[in-house]
Amino acid sequence: MKDYVIALDQGTTSSRAIILNKQGHIEATAQFPFAQIYPRPGWVEHDPDAIISSQFMALGAAFEKSGLSAEQIAAVGITNQRETTLVWDKETGRPVCNAIVWQCRRTADICEALEQAGLRETIREKTGLLIDAYFSGTKIKWILDNIPQARERAEAGKLLFGTVDTWLIWNLTGGRSHVTDCSNASRTMLFNIKTLEWDSELCAELGIPMSMLPRVLPNSGCFGEIASGIDGLEALAGVSICGVAGDQQAALLGQACIESGQAKNTYGTGCFTLMNTGAQDVRSASGLLTSVAWNLGGETTYALEGSVFNAGSSIQWLRDELGLISTAHECDELAESVADNGGVYFVSAFTGLGAPRWDMYARGALLGLTRGTTRAHVARAVLEGIAYQVKDLLDAMNADAATPLSVLRVDGGASVSRFMMQFQADVLRIPIDRPAMVETTAFGAAFLAGLEAGVWDSLDEIKRLRASDRIFRPTMPPDEAAALCARWQTAAQRSEGWAK
Repeated sequence: MKDYVIALDQGTTSSRAIILNKQGHIEATAQFPFAQIYPRPGWVEHDPDAIISSQFMALGAAFEKSGLSAEQIAAVGITNQRETTLVWDKETGRPVCNAIVWQCRRTADICEALEQAGLRETIREKTGLLIDAYFSGTKIKWILDNIPQARERAEAGKLLFGTVDTWLIWNLTGGRSHVTDCSNASRTMLFNIKTLEWDSELCAELGIPMSMLPRVLPNSGCFGEIASGIDGLEALAGVSICGVAGDQQAALLGQACIESGQAKNTYGTGCFTLMNTGAQDVRSASGLLTSVAWNLGGETTYALEGSVFNAGSSIQWLRDELGLISTAHECDELAESVADNGGVYFVSAFTGLGAPRWDMYARGALLGLTRGTTRAHVARAVLEGIAYQVKDLLDAMNADAATPLSVLRVDGGASVSRFMMQFQADVLRIPIDRPAMVETTAFGAAFLAGLEAGVWDSLDEIKRLRASDRIFRPTMPPDEAAALCARWQTAAQRSEGWAK
């Protein structure tokens, strides 16, 4: 009986494959990291082949580890790092350059030109997004303008664009399917979230031939089948890809935030806070974005979203660039070893600041250092800095929402940090609900695929499958929390505009 679903979770720093059963339990998992490429300050790239090879290895390893047969696999679901942009040759399948990662700031000047052309409100009205280097549209334009012969080849219909989901599907299907879903399309700055179509006016403004763009499908449906002849995946040939969603929308679903007003925050490479707003594409007055959460059965669900560009990557920075810690858990231990932050505040604006500030030129800041500052104080400041930025997002979300948020559901790798989850509850002044299964992003993608394949019957089933692991409640005195937040606001202001 086909009771198992495979979720491919292609993230910013690693690729994972997770196999889940009908009860939502994990049967097997595999994960492979890949390199980050930093050609210049503020630029971030990935090797497209590394994305594919790491994801295919994870899929093959998880399937082998599970001991299952292909006949037991109902479907494959895909979730992915969003906005990361790839362009490849339609005939050969070869990329014209490295993938430009969502964090990359190289298109800031293109964004400024769009602002000066008076397109802010047009783009916001059609796409729900603000003009920023974060999104895919300006990255495509940069590739066409800067890679030799790219524009000529694109205008001749020889090049294709895709976000990571599209790139994975193209390769998994042997080049037969050039498709994406509504949630990923809504993060390109080229997609009208009301009509659910690519916008010809925006494509023209950016000089992007519409022939490059993938076909947009609902989040559950037939995206293609795994092709035969893929090394290491021969046994899975013919298995259907039935569900796709950008990682944050997948996490919103995986956290069972299926009713309007429910919200989650994912602590990954970045932090992403999303609130389900139901059938209403609520437009923020506080610097948040409006995106498609999912489209199912002909009905579209929208979400308000805010982003912290560098969260878990800040912990990696402590480990890999500064050498202050050897593991992420050591950061927690150091933070808990001191009574307070020693007056040290950290702003993780390595690649600018997202909502609600939207400053492409902000850069990281470590303030309040004295001769008494230790690496424990720095570690604590980094974890606190993540929580402060999430508070910024929730303050903006509460300003836009009809009812203030009463609880925040959390997931992602850094949500295992007891210190940070408690500090988050203290500064937000609301409970933090961490689920028993923190792989909510993968679960959301699996659920979308399983809905199409008949493993699950309705969205309501996901509420039954979700269970809480721990609820963190505020314990810090309110005036102490307010004072800490005020000092961090001062630090954040000092980081703004640094690289301009």
